Amino acid sequence: MASDLYVQPEFCGKNTSNEVIGFDLNLSSMSCLPYPSLSALEHDSANWVIPFVDKTRNHKRLKQEHDANYGFKVGTDYYSFYTGSDSNMCTSGLTSLPTIRFRDHISAHTRRYLAAEAMEEAFATLMRGKEDESGEGEGSGDEMKLVKQLIACAEAVAFRDTAHASALLFELRANAQAFGTSFQRVSSCFVQGLADRLALVKPLGDGGVTDPNVKSKPFSAEKDEALHLVYEICPQIQFGHFVANASILEAFEGGSSVHVIDLGMTLGLQHGYQWRDLIDRVANRPGQPLHRLRITGVGSSSERLQVIGDDLKLHAQSMKINLDFSAVESNLENLKPQDFHLVDGEILIINSILQLHCLVKESRGTLNSVLQTLHELSPKLMVLVEQDTSHNGPFFLGRFMEALHNYSAIFDSLDAMLPKYDTRRVKMEQFYFGEEIKNIVSCEGPARVERHERVDRWRRRMRRAGFQPAPLRTTAQAVKWLETNACEGYTVVEDKGCLVLGWKSKPIIATSCWK
Repeated sequence: MASDLYVQPEFCGKNTSNEVIGFDLNLSSMSCLPYPSLSALEHDSANWVIPFVDKTRNHKRLKQEHDANYGFKVGTDYYSFYTGSDSNMCTSGLTSLPTIRFRDHISAHTRRYLAAEAMEEAFATLMRGKEDESGEGEGSGDEMKLVKQLIACAEAVAFRDTAHASALLFELRANAQAFGTSFQRVSSCFVQGLADRLALVKPLGDGGVTDPNVKSKPFSAEKDEALHLVYEICPQIQFGHFVANASILEAFEGGSSVHVIDLGMTLGLQHGYQWRDLIDRVANRPGQPLHRLRITGVGSSSERLQVIGDDLKLHAQSMKINLDFSAVESNLENLKPQDFHLVDGEILIINSILQLHCLVKESRGTLNSVLQTLHELSPKLMVLVEQDTSHNGPFFLGRFMEALHNYSAIFDSLDAMLPKYDTRRVKMEQFYFGEEIKNIVSCEGPARVERHERVDRWRRRMRRAGFQPAPLRTTAQAVKWLETNACEGYTVVEDKGCLVLGWKSKPIIATSCWK
Protein backbone atom coordinates (compact mmCIF):
# COMPACT_ATOMS: atom_id res chain seq x y z
CA MET A 1 0.00 0.00 0.00
CA ALA A 2 2.82 2.38 0.85
CA SER A 3 4.12 2.27 -2.67
CA ASP A 4 0.69 3.19 -4.03
CA LEU A 5 0.37 6.43 -2.10
CA TYR A 6 0.29 9.47 -4.29
CA VAL A 7 -0.76 13.09 -4.27
CA GLN A 8 -3.70 13.56 -6.55
CA PRO A 9 -3.75 16.76 -8.59
CA GLU A 10 -6.83 18.93 -8.36
CA PHE A 11 -8.63 20.36 -11.35
CA CYS A 12 -9.28 24.06 -11.29
CA GLY A 13 -11.46 25.82 -13.77
CA LYS A 14 -10.56 28.71 -15.98
CA ASN A 15 -10.05 31.99 -14.16
CA THR A 16 -12.61 34.20 -15.85
CA SER A 17 -12.96 36.94 -13.25
CA ASN A 18 -10.84 39.45 -11.44
CA GLU A 19 -12.11 38.45 -7.99
CA VAL A 20 -10.18 36.64 -5.32
CA ILE A 21 -10.46 32.86 -5.65
CA GLY A 22 -9.76 30.68 -2.57
CA PHE A 23 -9.04 26.98 -2.28
CA ASP A 24 -9.15 24.96 0.93
CA LEU A 25 -5.63 23.52 1.00
CA ASN A 26 -6.29 21.54 4.14
CA LEU A 27 -8.30 19.06 2.10
CA SER A 28 -6.06 18.95 -0.90
CA SER A 29 -2.50 18.14 -1.79
CA MET A 30 -1.42 21.77 -1.80
CA SER A 31 -1.89 22.42 -5.46
CA CYS A 32 -2.54 26.16 -5.52
CA LEU A 33 -0.09 29.05 -5.54
CA PRO A 34 1.26 31.33 -4.19
CA TYR A 35 2.02 29.65 -0.85
CA PRO A 36 2.94 31.09 2.51
CA SER A 37 6.49 30.49 3.63
CA LEU A 38 7.47 26.97 4.58
CA SER A 39 8.28 28.14 8.11
CA ALA A 40 4.73 29.44 8.45
CA LEU A 41 3.33 26.10 7.35
CA GLU A 42 5.54 24.31 9.85
CA HIS A 43 4.48 26.49 12.77
CA ASP A 44 0.75 26.79 12.19
CA SER A 45 -1.79 24.36 10.81
CA ALA A 46 -4.34 26.85 9.74
CA ASN A 47 -7.29 26.17 7.53
CA TRP A 48 -5.09 27.38 4.70
CA VAL A 49 -7.04 29.34 2.09
CA ILE A 50 -4.64 30.92 -0.38
CA PRO A 51 -6.01 33.73 -2.56
CA PHE A 52 -5.30 34.41 -6.21
CA VAL A 53 -5.51 37.99 -7.31
CA ASP A 54 -5.45 39.09 -10.92
CA LYS A 55 -2.81 41.79 -10.74
CA THR A 56 -3.52 42.89 -14.30
CA ARG A 57 -6.53 44.85 -13.09
CA ASN A 58 -4.41 47.65 -11.59
CA HIS A 59 -1.04 47.02 -13.16
CA LYS A 60 0.20 47.21 -16.69
CA ARG A 61 0.07 43.82 -18.39
CA LEU A 62 3.54 42.53 -19.15
CA LYS A 63 4.14 41.96 -22.81
CA GLN A 64 4.69 38.36 -23.80
CA GLU A 65 6.59 37.79 -27.03
CA HIS A 66 5.83 34.08 -27.05
CA ASP A 67 3.25 31.93 -25.32
CA ALA A 68 4.64 28.74 -23.90
CA ASN A 69 3.53 25.64 -22.04
CA TYR A 70 5.83 24.16 -19.41
CA GLY A 71 5.43 20.86 -17.66
CA PHE A 72 7.24 18.27 -15.62
CA LYS A 73 6.46 14.88 -14.12
CA VAL A 74 6.26 13.98 -10.41
CA GLY A 75 5.72 10.28 -9.81
CA THR A 76 3.00 9.13 -12.17
CA ASP A 77 1.33 12.53 -12.53
CA TYR A 78 2.18 15.16 -15.09
CA TYR A 79 1.94 18.79 -13.98
CA SER A 80 1.85 21.70 -16.37
CA PHE A 81 1.43 25.44 -16.24
CA TYR A 82 0.67 27.97 -18.92
CA THR A 83 2.18 31.40 -19.34
CA GLY A 84 -0.05 32.69 -22.04
CA SER A 85 -2.11 35.88 -21.83
CA ASP A 86 -5.51 34.31 -21.09
CA SER A 87 -4.70 33.47 -17.45
CA ASN A 88 -5.63 29.79 -17.66
CA MET A 89 -5.27 27.73 -14.51
CA CYS A 90 -4.19 24.23 -15.50
CA THR A 91 -4.60 20.85 -13.86
CA SER A 92 -1.97 21.45 -11.20
CA GLY A 93 -3.74 24.61 -10.10
CA LEU A 94 -0.77 26.80 -11.12
CA THR A 95 -1.54 30.35 -12.14
CA SER A 96 -0.40 31.85 -15.41
CA LEU A 97 0.54 35.19 -13.88
CA PRO A 98 4.06 36.11 -15.00
CA THR A 99 4.82 37.61 -11.55
CA ILE A 100 4.94 34.11 -10.04
CA ARG A 101 8.43 32.80 -10.51
CA PHE A 102 9.60 29.31 -11.34
CA ARG A 103 11.00 28.74 -7.85
CA ASP A 104 7.46 29.19 -6.47
CA HIS A 105 6.34 26.22 -8.55
CA ILE A 106 9.31 24.15 -7.40
CA SER A 107 8.65 25.08 -3.77
CA ALA A 108 5.00 24.11 -4.09
CA HIS A 109 5.70 20.69 -5.56
CA THR A 110 8.47 20.11 -3.04
CA ARG A 111 5.96 20.58 -0.24
CA ARG A 112 3.54 18.25 -1.98
CA TYR A 113 6.26 15.65 -2.26
CA LEU A 114 7.20 16.07 1.42
CA ALA A 115 3.57 15.67 2.46
CA ALA A 116 3.25 12.43 0.50
CA GLU A 117 6.59 11.20 1.83
CA ALA A 118 5.58 11.92 5.42
CA MET A 119 2.35 10.03 4.88
CA GLU A 120 4.23 7.04 3.48
CA GLU A 121 6.61 7.04 6.45
CA ALA A 122 3.73 7.18 8.92
CA PHE A 123 2.00 4.38 7.05
CA ALA A 124 5.14 2.24 7.07
CA THR A 125 5.60 2.80 10.81
CA LEU A 126 2.00 1.90 11.50
CA MET A 127 2.21 -1.24 9.38
CA ARG A 128 5.40 -2.34 11.14
CA GLY A 129 3.65 -1.89 14.45
CA LYS A 130 0.71 -3.97 13.29
CA GLU A 131 3.06 -6.70 12.08
CA ASP A 132 4.91 -6.72 15.41
CA GLU A 133 1.67 -6.95 17.37
CA SER A 134 -0.06 -9.51 15.17
CA GLY A 135 2.90 -11.58 13.98
CA GLU A 136 1.64 -14.47 11.94
CA GLY A 137 -1.40 -14.97 14.13
CA GLU A 138 -4.97 -15.15 12.98
CA GLY A 139 -6.51 -11.81 12.11
CA SER A 140 -3.28 -10.05 11.17
CA GLY A 141 -4.31 -9.97 7.50
CA ASP A 142 -7.66 -8.42 8.41
CA GLU A 143 -5.95 -5.64 10.34
CA MET A 144 -3.62 -4.90 7.44
CA LYS A 145 -6.63 -4.65 5.16
CA LEU A 146 -8.36 -2.35 7.64
CA VAL A 147 -5.32 -0.05 7.76
CA LYS A 148 -5.29 0.23 3.98
CA GLN A 149 -9.04 0.86 3.81
CA LEU A 150 -8.80 3.62 6.39
CA ILE A 151 -5.99 5.38 4.54
CA ALA A 152 -7.78 5.01 1.19
CA CYS A 153 -10.92 6.48 2.75
CA ALA A 154 -8.97 9.39 4.23
CA GLU A 155 -7.49 10.12 0.81
CA ALA A 156 -10.94 10.00 -0.81
CA VAL A 157 -12.35 12.37 1.81
CA ALA A 158 -9.36 14.71 1.42
CA PHE A 159 -9.85 14.87 -2.35
CA ARG A 160 -13.64 15.21 -1.94
CA ASP A 161 -14.35 12.03 -3.84
CA THR A 162 -17.68 11.56 -2.10
CA ALA A 163 -18.74 8.46 -4.04
CA HIS A 164 -15.55 6.53 -3.34
CA ALA A 165 -15.38 7.73 0.26
CA SER A 166 -18.99 6.74 0.93
CA ALA A 167 -18.41 3.25 -0.45
CA LEU A 168 -15.32 2.79 1.70
CA LEU A 169 -17.12 4.08 4.79
CA PHE A 170 -19.90 1.55 4.25
CA GLU A 171 -17.35 -1.25 4.19
CA LEU A 172 -15.35 0.16 7.10
CA ARG A 173 -18.38 0.35 9.38
CA ALA A 174 -18.79 -3.39 9.04
CA ASN A 175 -15.13 -4.08 9.88
CA ALA A 176 -14.35 -1.42 12.50
CA GLN A 177 -16.16 -2.66 15.59
CA ALA A 178 -16.34 -0.96 18.98
CA PHE A 179 -15.90 -4.34 20.75
CA GLY A 180 -13.25 -5.83 18.46
CA THR A 181 -9.47 -5.75 18.60
CA SER A 182 -7.71 -2.58 19.73
CA PHE A 183 -7.18 -1.50 16.13
CA GLN A 184 -10.78 -2.24 15.17
CA ARG A 185 -11.93 -0.12 18.10
CA VAL A 186 -9.69 2.84 17.30
CA SER A 187 -10.70 2.51 13.64
CA SER A 188 -14.36 2.88 14.60
CA CYS A 189 -13.58 6.33 16.05
CA PHE A 190 -11.68 7.38 12.92
CA VAL A 191 -14.50 6.11 10.71
CA GLN A 192 -16.96 8.34 12.56
CA GLY A 193 -14.59 11.29 12.20
CA LEU A 194 -14.21 10.70 8.47
CA ALA A 195 -17.98 10.37 8.06
CA ASP A 196 -18.51 13.67 9.90
CA ARG A 197 -15.86 15.39 7.77
CA LEU A 198 -17.34 14.05 4.54
CA ALA A 199 -20.79 15.29 5.55
CA LEU A 200 -19.40 18.79 6.04
CA VAL A 201 -17.28 18.97 2.89
CA LYS A 202 -18.07 22.06 0.83
CA PRO A 203 -17.58 22.55 -2.90
CA LEU A 204 -14.14 23.60 -4.14
CA GLY A 205 -13.71 27.33 -3.71
CA ASP A 206 -15.32 27.53 -0.26
CA GLY A 207 -13.00 28.00 2.70
CA GLY A 208 -13.14 25.33 5.36
CA VAL A 209 -15.09 22.17 5.87
CA THR A 210 -17.14 22.87 8.95
CA ASP A 211 -19.88 25.19 10.00
CA PRO A 212 -18.10 28.21 11.52
CA ASN A 213 -20.76 28.30 14.24
CA VAL A 214 -19.80 24.85 15.53
CA LYS A 215 -18.75 25.09 19.16
CA SER A 216 -17.29 22.63 21.60
CA LYS A 217 -19.83 20.44 23.34
CA PRO A 218 -20.77 21.42 26.89
CA PHE A 219 -20.14 19.24 29.90
CA SER A 220 -22.22 16.08 29.90
CA ALA A 221 -22.63 13.16 32.26
CA GLU A 222 -21.01 10.82 29.72
CA LYS A 223 -17.97 13.06 29.23
CA ASP A 224 -17.58 13.60 32.97
CA GLU A 225 -17.72 9.87 33.64
CA ALA A 226 -15.29 9.11 30.82
CA LEU A 227 -12.83 11.72 32.08
CA HIS A 228 -13.04 10.33 35.60
CA LEU A 229 -12.38 6.80 34.30
CA VAL A 230 -9.37 7.99 32.29
CA TYR A 231 -7.99 9.62 35.42
CA GLU A 232 -8.56 6.53 37.58
CA ILE A 233 -7.41 3.84 35.10
CA CYS A 234 -4.91 5.43 32.70
CA PRO A 235 -1.64 6.87 34.03
CA GLN A 236 -1.44 9.90 31.72
CA ILE A 237 -3.20 12.53 33.83
CA GLN A 238 -2.00 11.18 37.18
CA PHE A 239 1.55 11.15 35.85
CA GLY A 240 1.26 14.83 34.93
CA HIS A 241 -0.17 15.64 38.36
CA PHE A 242 2.57 13.73 40.16
CA VAL A 243 5.46 15.35 38.32
CA ALA A 244 3.82 18.79 38.58
CA ASN A 245 3.27 18.52 42.35
CA ALA A 246 6.81 17.25 42.96
CA SER A 247 8.18 20.23 41.03
CA ILE A 248 5.84 22.67 42.80
CA LEU A 249 6.88 21.42 46.24
CA GLU A 250 10.51 21.88 45.30
CA ALA A 251 9.84 25.39 43.95
CA PHE A 252 8.36 26.78 47.17
CA GLU A 253 10.82 25.05 49.50
CA GLY A 254 11.43 27.45 52.40
CA GLY A 255 8.59 29.79 51.45
CA SER A 256 5.69 30.57 53.77
CA SER A 257 3.11 31.90 51.30
CA VAL A 258 2.35 30.24 47.95
CA HIS A 259 -0.11 31.12 45.19
CA VAL A 260 -0.93 28.47 42.58
CA ILE A 261 -2.82 29.39 39.39
CA ASP A 262 -4.45 26.35 37.78
CA LEU A 263 -5.28 26.96 34.10
CA GLY A 264 -8.31 24.86 33.22
CA MET A 265 -8.75 23.78 36.85
CA THR A 266 -7.98 20.05 36.88
CA LEU A 267 -9.26 19.49 33.33
CA GLY A 268 -12.84 19.82 34.55
CA LEU A 269 -12.61 16.81 36.85
CA GLN A 270 -15.33 16.96 39.49
CA HIS A 271 -12.77 16.89 42.32
CA GLY A 272 -9.49 18.71 42.73
CA TYR A 273 -7.42 15.52 42.83
CA GLN A 274 -4.13 17.24 42.05
CA TRP A 275 -4.55 19.81 44.80
CA ARG A 276 -5.80 17.33 47.39
CA ASP A 277 -2.57 15.44 46.82
CA LEU A 278 -0.54 18.65 47.09
CA ILE A 279 -2.26 19.58 50.37
CA ASP A 280 -1.49 16.11 51.77
CA ARG A 281 2.16 16.40 50.80
CA VAL A 282 2.47 19.91 52.22
CA ALA A 283 0.92 18.81 55.50
CA ASN A 284 3.24 15.81 55.82
CA ARG A 285 6.51 17.41 54.77
CA PRO A 286 9.12 18.18 57.43
CA GLY A 287 10.38 21.67 58.18
CA GLN A 288 8.65 25.03 58.37
CA PRO A 289 4.84 24.80 58.00
CA LEU A 290 3.22 26.68 55.14
CA HIS A 291 1.61 29.89 56.41
CA ARG A 292 -0.77 30.34 53.50
CA LEU A 293 -1.72 28.47 50.34
CA ARG A 294 -3.75 30.23 47.67
CA ILE A 295 -5.23 28.39 44.70
CA THR A 296 -6.84 30.26 41.83
CA GLY A 297 -8.82 28.10 39.41
CA VAL A 298 -9.42 29.28 35.85
CA GLY A 299 -12.31 27.77 33.92
CA SER A 300 -15.50 28.35 31.98
CA SER A 301 -17.92 27.61 34.83
CA SER A 302 -17.60 29.49 38.12
CA GLU A 303 -20.15 27.17 39.71
CA ARG A 304 -18.09 24.06 38.96
CA LEU A 305 -14.93 25.81 40.11
CA GLN A 306 -16.52 26.88 43.39
CA VAL A 307 -17.71 23.34 44.13
CA ILE A 308 -14.13 22.13 43.73
CA GLY A 309 -12.85 25.02 45.84
CA ASP A 310 -15.26 24.32 48.70
CA ASP A 311 -14.23 20.67 48.70
CA LEU A 312 -10.55 21.63 48.81
CA LYS A 313 -11.11 24.04 51.70
CA LEU A 314 -12.72 21.30 53.78
CA HIS A 315 -9.86 18.94 53.00
CA ALA A 316 -7.26 21.60 53.85
CA GLN A 317 -8.96 22.30 57.19
CA SER A 318 -8.79 18.62 58.06
CA MET A 319 -5.04 18.73 57.33
CA LYS A 320 -4.62 22.02 59.25
CA ILE A 321 -3.60 23.97 56.15
CA ASN A 322 -4.72 27.58 55.65
CA LEU A 323 -6.19 27.54 52.14
CA ASP A 324 -7.71 30.43 50.20
CA PHE A 325 -9.51 29.58 46.98
CA SER A 326 -10.70 31.91 44.24
CA ALA A 327 -12.25 31.30 40.85
CA VAL A 328 -11.67 33.18 37.59
CA GLU A 329 -14.45 32.49 35.11
CA SER A 330 -12.75 33.14 31.80
CA ASN A 331 -11.29 31.45 28.78
CA LEU A 332 -7.52 31.53 28.55
CA GLU A 333 -7.52 33.98 25.65
CA ASN A 334 -9.05 36.76 27.77
CA LEU A 335 -6.88 36.42 30.88
CA LYS A 336 -5.33 39.59 32.28
CA PRO A 337 -2.71 39.99 35.03
CA GLN A 338 -5.18 41.86 37.24
CA ASP A 339 -7.47 38.81 37.31
CA PHE A 340 -5.20 37.12 39.86
CA HIS A 341 -4.78 39.77 42.59
CA LEU A 342 -1.11 39.05 43.17
CA VAL A 343 0.39 39.81 46.59
CA ASP A 344 3.99 40.84 47.20
CA GLY A 345 6.04 38.16 48.88
CA GLU A 346 4.00 35.25 47.52
CA ILE A 347 5.70 32.51 45.55
CA LEU A 348 3.71 32.25 42.32
CA ILE A 349 3.26 28.94 40.50
CA ILE A 350 1.38 28.44 37.22
CA ASN A 351 0.01 24.99 36.44
CA SER A 352 -1.22 23.97 32.97
CA ILE A 353 -2.35 20.37 32.45
CA LEU A 354 -3.41 19.59 28.85
CA GLN A 355 -4.80 23.10 28.27
CA LEU A 356 -2.62 25.30 26.08
CA HIS A 357 -2.82 23.14 22.93
CA CYS A 358 -6.37 24.43 22.49
CA LEU A 359 -4.92 27.90 21.82
CA VAL A 360 -2.77 26.75 18.89
CA LYS A 361 -5.07 28.12 16.22
CA GLU A 362 -4.76 29.51 12.70
CA SER A 363 -2.51 32.27 13.96
CA ARG A 364 0.30 32.02 16.50
CA GLY A 365 -0.89 35.33 17.94
CA THR A 366 -3.45 33.88 20.35
CA LEU A 367 -1.11 31.48 22.12
CA ASN A 368 1.80 33.94 22.08
CA SER A 369 -0.39 36.58 23.69
CA VAL A 370 -1.51 34.22 26.46
CA LEU A 371 2.04 33.04 27.14
CA GLN A 372 3.29 36.62 27.29
CA THR A 373 0.50 37.47 29.75
CA LEU A 374 1.54 34.56 31.94
CA HIS A 375 5.18 35.62 31.69
CA GLU A 376 4.25 39.12 32.89
CA LEU A 377 3.08 37.54 36.15
CA SER A 378 6.74 36.60 36.85
CA PRO A 379 6.04 33.08 38.19
CA LYS A 380 8.80 31.27 40.01
CA LEU A 381 7.70 28.14 38.15
CA MET A 382 5.33 27.22 35.34
CA VAL A 383 4.49 23.55 34.88
CA LEU A 384 3.46 22.55 31.35
CA VAL A 385 1.95 19.14 30.61
CA GLU A 386 0.90 18.44 27.01
CA GLN A 387 0.40 15.52 24.64
CA ASP A 388 3.67 14.76 22.85
CA THR A 389 2.41 14.17 19.34
CA SER A 390 1.77 16.11 16.13
CA HIS A 391 -1.91 16.63 15.34
CA ASN A 392 -1.61 20.15 14.00
CA GLY A 393 0.32 19.88 10.76
CA PRO A 394 -0.77 21.85 7.68
CA PHE A 395 -1.80 18.73 5.74
CA PHE A 396 -4.96 16.82 6.65
CA LEU A 397 -3.58 13.45 5.54
CA GLY A 398 -0.44 13.94 7.62
CA ARG A 399 -2.52 14.77 10.69
CA PHE A 400 -4.71 11.78 10.05
CA MET A 401 -1.77 9.38 9.87
CA GLU A 402 -0.09 10.79 12.97
CA ALA A 403 -3.35 10.60 14.94
CA LEU A 404 -3.95 7.02 13.77
CA HIS A 405 -0.47 6.03 14.94
CA ASN A 406 -0.81 7.84 18.28
CA TYR A 407 -4.28 6.64 19.26
CA SER A 408 -3.53 3.09 18.11
CA ALA A 409 -0.86 3.02 20.82
CA ILE A 410 -3.29 4.39 23.42
CA PHE A 411 -6.00 1.86 22.54
CA ASP A 412 -3.37 -0.87 22.62
CA SER A 413 -2.44 0.18 26.17
CA LEU A 414 -6.09 -0.06 27.20
CA ASP A 415 -6.04 -3.70 26.08
CA ALA A 416 -3.29 -4.36 28.61
CA MET A 417 -5.23 -2.76 31.46
CA LEU A 418 -8.82 -3.93 31.03
CA PRO A 419 -10.65 -7.10 29.87
CA LYS A 420 -11.99 -7.21 26.34
CA TYR A 421 -15.65 -6.55 27.11
CA ASP A 422 -15.20 -4.11 30.00
CA THR A 423 -17.76 -1.33 29.61
CA ARG A 424 -15.42 1.16 31.29
CA ARG A 425 -13.04 0.85 28.37
CA VAL A 426 -15.82 1.51 25.88
CA LYS A 427 -16.80 4.67 27.74
CA MET A 428 -13.23 5.97 27.76
CA GLU A 429 -12.70 5.13 24.10
CA GLN A 430 -15.95 6.58 22.82
CA PHE A 431 -16.52 9.62 25.06
CA TYR A 432 -12.95 10.74 25.78
CA PHE A 433 -10.36 9.52 23.28
CA GLY A 434 -13.00 9.11 20.58
CA GLU A 435 -14.11 12.73 20.99
CA GLU A 436 -10.51 13.88 20.60
CA ILE A 437 -10.12 11.76 17.45
CA LYS A 438 -13.30 13.09 15.88
CA ASN A 439 -12.26 16.67 16.59
CA ILE A 440 -8.84 16.13 14.97
CA VAL A 441 -10.28 14.37 11.92
CA SER A 442 -13.57 16.10 11.21
CA CYS A 443 -13.12 19.72 12.30
CA GLU A 444 -11.30 22.74 10.92
CA GLY A 445 -11.03 26.37 11.90
CA PRO A 446 -12.14 27.43 15.40
CA ALA A 447 -13.98 24.12 15.88
CA ARG A 448 -10.71 22.14 15.84
CA VAL A 449 -9.30 22.53 19.33
CA GLU A 450 -7.30 19.29 19.73
CA ARG A 451 -4.14 20.76 18.21
CA HIS A 452 -1.47 18.69 19.93
CA GLU A 453 2.17 19.38 19.12
CA ARG A 454 5.59 17.89 19.80
CA VAL A 455 7.61 18.84 22.86
CA ASP A 456 10.27 20.51 20.67
CA ARG A 457 7.64 22.89 19.32
CA TRP A 458 6.55 23.76 22.85
CA ARG A 459 10.15 24.51 23.78
CA ARG A 460 10.36 27.04 20.97
CA ARG A 461 7.03 28.62 21.87
CA MET A 462 7.91 28.98 25.54
CA ARG A 463 11.30 30.53 24.79
CA ARG A 464 9.77 33.02 22.35
CA ALA A 465 7.41 34.14 25.12
CA GLY A 466 10.38 34.83 27.42
CA PHE A 467 10.37 31.67 29.54
CA GLN A 468 13.54 29.78 30.35
CA PRO A 469 13.65 26.03 31.08
CA ALA A 470 13.75 25.04 34.74
CA PRO A 471 15.49 21.77 35.61
CA LEU A 472 13.37 18.74 36.45
CA ARG A 473 14.79 16.76 39.34
CA THR A 474 11.99 14.22 39.62
CA THR A 475 13.08 11.55 37.12
CA ALA A 476 13.87 8.92 39.74
CA GLN A 477 10.60 9.66 41.58
CA ALA A 478 8.64 9.44 38.32
CA VAL A 479 10.15 6.08 37.40
CA LYS A 480 9.32 4.72 40.86
CA TRP A 481 5.79 6.12 40.67
CA LEU A 482 5.26 4.49 37.27
CA GLU A 483 6.38 1.09 38.53
CA THR A 484 3.76 1.30 41.26
CA ASN A 485 0.86 2.90 39.38
CA ALA A 486 0.98 1.65 35.79
CA CYS A 487 1.08 -1.67 34.00
CA GLU A 488 4.09 -3.05 32.17
CA GLY A 489 4.63 -1.38 28.81
CA TYR A 490 4.61 2.21 30.01
CA THR A 491 7.95 3.99 30.04
CA VAL A 492 9.42 7.27 31.30
CA VAL A 493 12.34 8.89 29.52
CA GLU A 494 14.06 12.23 29.94
CA ASP A 495 14.24 14.30 26.77
CA LYS A 496 16.29 17.51 27.02
CA GLY A 497 14.99 18.35 30.47
CA CYS A 498 11.43 17.07 29.88
CA LEU A 499 9.90 13.88 31.25
CA VAL A 500 8.00 11.92 28.59
CA LEU A 501 5.52 9.17 29.41
CA GLY A 502 5.11 6.67 26.60
CA TRP A 503 3.53 3.36 25.71
CA LYS A 504 6.29 1.06 24.46
CA SER A 505 8.17 3.28 22.00
CA LYS A 506 5.39 5.81 21.39
CA PRO A 507 5.46 9.13 23.35
CA ILE A 508 2.13 10.14 24.88
CA ILE A 509 2.55 12.87 27.53
CA ALA A 510 5.42 15.32 28.09
CA THR A 511 6.01 17.35 31.27
CA SER A 512 8.30 20.37 31.39
CA CYS A 513 9.02 23.22 33.82
CA TRP A 514 9.71 26.88 33.05
CA LYS A 515 10.60 30.06 34.87
